[in-house]
Amino acid sequence: MAKAKANTSFVCQNCGYVTASWLGKCPECGSWNSLAEQMESKVKEKGFVSFIESSKPKTISSIASRPVRRMETGIHEFDRVLGGGIVPGSLVLLSGDPGIGKSTVLLDVAMRFSQKGIKVLYVSGEESEEQTAMRAARLGTCTDDLLIMTASEINGILLQADHEKAGLLIVDSIQTMYTGDLETSAGSVGQVRECTARLLKFAKTTGTAVLLIGHMTKDGSIAGPRLLEHMVDTVLQLEGDRSYAYRVLRALKNRFGSTEECGIFSMEQGGLAEVANPAGLFLESRENEVSGSAVGGCMEGNRPVMVEFQALAARTPYGMPRRTAVGFDYNRVHMLIAVLEKRMGLDFGTCDAYVNVVGGMKVNEPAADLPVLAALVSSYRNRPIPGNMLIFGEIGLTGEVRRVPAMERRITDAYKLGFSKFIVPDSRLRLSADFKGEVIKVKTVEEALQAVFS
Repeated sequence: MAKAKANTSFVCQNCGYVTASWLGKCPECGSWNSLAEQMESKVKEKGFVSFIESSKPKTISSIASRPVRRMETGIHEFDRVLGGGIVPGSLVLLSGDPGIGKSTVLLDVAMRFSQKGIKVLYVSGEESEEQTAMRAARLGTCTDDLLIMTASEINGILLQADHEKAGLLIVDSIQTMYTGDLETSAGSVGQVRECTARLLKFAKTTGTAVLLIGHMTKDGSIAGPRLLEHMVDTVLQLEGDRSYAYRVLRALKNRFGSTEECGIFSMEQGGLAEVANPAGLFLESRENEVSGSAVGGCMEGNRPVMVEFQALAARTPYGMPRRTAVGFDYNRVHMLIAVLEKRMGLDFGTCDAYVNVVGGMKVNEPAADLPVLAALVSSYRNRPIPGNMLIFGEIGLTGEVRRVPAMERRITDAYKLGFSKFIVPDSRLRLSADFKGEVIKVKTVEEALQAVFS
């Protein structure tokens, strides 16, 4: 492999900004002492890695005559998020916090493909082959079509994938991969960018689907350059609190499907098990007739989920009252309390306020405003909310209750779970003829609280 003269540059390890000279502060992201020297050389590649650019223009009609069949994993929640399965020749990135279950999910996918006769190459740069085999034995059975390899050099990995004619390549993780053509350590911005580019070229040229695992930084973003998310076809994120068993898989980017779908899993002894009907999943241990508790109808992607919101308003012993939120937007709690003080005349200035979403869920949609507000008032007045009541709606600063999407679906799914009374924004609803529940439409916060505590 003939190397050209190396060029020296300084690359920010946080955002990937490149400059010819060292700087104390990155002009792009503002971080200090993040620029590292990097020796880059232009390499004349040989073998299958340097594919000849021989593509010719084609008409859409000629391409459409060859439909692409997705590769279904057999994990319905995983396939749902991808849009029906893995597209051959696609590059998928799965990210998440440490210990959340990323490697477990992809190893389960690899084992299921091997049972279908599809050859899979699972490459781990973090675990030995014996450790990966132990985890596979815990998940179930597989066939000889699943090949396991411990390696970090990207050219050797691509050579083996091309030699074995693998239909699926899984890399765990992209931050441990490196190429000897760059004089930087594995995980640096240049190494992550170059290794991803070579995997992308391999996937598009050979038609092999490639799944990558990506690490997360402490601020919740994917480690490596921002360019990484633009290069891949799909970005999946596995979320959840490790103190709880439930995990939510979301699609942050999907060139072959919708980003509105989500999959819900439960961490079991044998790995992650899919939850087919999560509507009442977070209500299993709910106590009835307790002040400070309200059930809201929320949406996880396109699926309604009933979530319990708990609030506690207590007299503060300090001069400045505390505001704490777990699983809910902290700033939105301040806004809801300000609306209650201005529009309802409630004095929260002498009370600490705590808001918690049960089950480790993280709720960001505006429909959770009304149940959180009702839970705060319930704790403040020490009056319980009926257990058969479902509440949802967005709260405006003027005290109005605004409509939210998919109201009929939220009401219908909650009715099937036994809820019979619904406090919803004033809007036209089209419910089925066999619906027997009581729907109370409200326009303002005052009307909503009167309906809740009447």
